[in-house]
Amino acid sequence: MSTAITPFRIDIPQQRLDDLRARLDNARFPQPLPGDDWDTGVPTHWLRELVDYWRTGYDWRAAERRLNSFPQFTTEIEGQRIHFLHVRSAEPNAVPLLLTHGWPGSVVEFLDIIGPLTDPRAHGGDPADAFHVVIPSLPGFGFSGPVTESGWSRDRIGRVWAQLMERLGYERYGVQGGDIGGAVSPEVGRAAPDRVIGVHVNGGTNLPPFPIPDEELAELTDLERDRINRIAAFMREEFGYIAIQSTRPQALGYGLVDSPVGQLAWIMDKFREWTHPRNVLPDKIIDRDRLLTNVMIYWLTGTAASAAYVGYAQDRAWDSLEVNSGVPTGVIAFAHDVCIRRYCETANTITHWTDVDHGGHFAALEEPELLVADVREFFRGLR
Repeated sequence: MSTAITPFRIDIPQQRLDDLRARLDNARFPQPLPGDDWDTGVPTHWLRELVDYWRTGYDWRAAERRLNSFPQFTTEIEGQRIHFLHVRSAEPNAVPLLLTHGWPGSVVEFLDIIGPLTDPRAHGGDPADAFHVVIPSLPGFGFSGPVTESGWSRDRIGRVWAQLMERLGYERYGVQGGDIGGAVSPEVGRAAPDRVIGVHVNGGTNLPPFPIPDEELAELTDLERDRINRIAAFMREEFGYIAIQSTRPQALGYGLVDSPVGQLAWIMDKFREWTHPRNVLPDKIIDRDRLLTNVMIYWLTGTAASAAYVGYAQDRAWDSLEVNSGVPTGVIAFAHDVCIRRYCETANTITHWTDVDHGGHFAALEEPELLVADVREFFRGLR
């Protein structure tokens, strides 16, 4: 197996973009359901307007140039192509930091925090807080897709990430992530506890057991009970996508890789549910060009099924517990998040915890300044 690291540049043929435009021009929309609101999925009137902007206002070539402004590479680990951004800081004492995205995200999530992390001097920060950043696409996602074999559990991805950092020559480094990245990041610490200096996550590392016995529920704080109630609401109202993706990802994939409108709706449903506040449209919270660039990564690589397969077709639950690695772990919990410290501490050495009363699931997109500040603070004592 080759251990070569190969420079990579995104260069989508114009024919692919012309095909997308033709599909959008000829898209078939369903008739609106009664009410045409978010309770039954993405409203038709809202999606039509966003699709029209995708057709006539969105500029993939500008997004492609932005992505290509950062050094990108590919390498093969355990038979799987891994795509990653690797941006080194000019600061002599910068610490390597591995950032892992989730579903339905991509490396696009982190574009606005690369500068503040690698060059704090230019962004009003302390140069002593500088990082070299490594941002891989999860196996099966985007330019790391598709997968060719099963078994891409969170612990295997953690081991592969440790191999990636070793291949890059980093002996000491930190890790950070949210969503799937929040489950994978602690696994990097378990795979290489002698090399990982700290694990930072947004949204927590482990979900509480559910349902919680009444006597245990009575011991929780008001904030913790609110988070439990929101988990219950998620299980009632939103679990359907996990049930589909974890059991029939290929059946779903046929529709998503053939219909850009279908792919857009499937992803936008989650961005609306998981951004904060929930009653504000997602493109009023996150720039619509950035939302569309994230969707384009899935569309142009045809990895909807592969990403679903890796994300949720796991051999064990994402909230299953592991042995505590002993690596210092920090958590920032935004308003949408449902993590509870006492449950995260069962398998992690929590040394830093920040609760924030605003912000949603997509921390690097919604609250980049707060996320960067918390990452800097957590790692300041671990360098």
